[in-house]
Amino acid sequence: MSQTPSQEDQGRSPDGGSPRGPFGKVWLFLRQVVDELKKVVVPTRRELTNYTLVVLVFVVIVILLVTGLDRVFSTAAEWVFGDGAAEAPAEAPMEQAPEDAPDGDAPADDAEQGQGDDS
Repeated sequence: MSQTPSQEDQGRSPDGGSPRGPFGKVWLFLRQVVDELKKVVVPTRRELTNYTLVVLVFVVIVILLVTGLDRVFSTAAEWVFGDGAAEAPAEAPMEQAPEDAPDGDAPADDAEQGQGDDS
């Protein structure tokens, strides 16, 4: 059964020495970091090339998968909801008065008044 160190043992060195001050704790931390970095295995150039190619191939596959799903879902959405192009209403004839103007009070066009009538 493993036991966690008590509050007073946490500041002590691994060999059971006296409690350390803040600089001693920092030094212990840095020593442990260096020890852990010594355990790191650096990949060879061939391994690094292999890993890079595997990642690039995986990314391309994911891009193709997402693109395919996007096209399938957009086609399905267009089929269900329509393509989004609303039908434009037919053009209203020019003779119609604006909706807010009362009947008969529509503004007259220049063509209706007759251009060139200077008399």
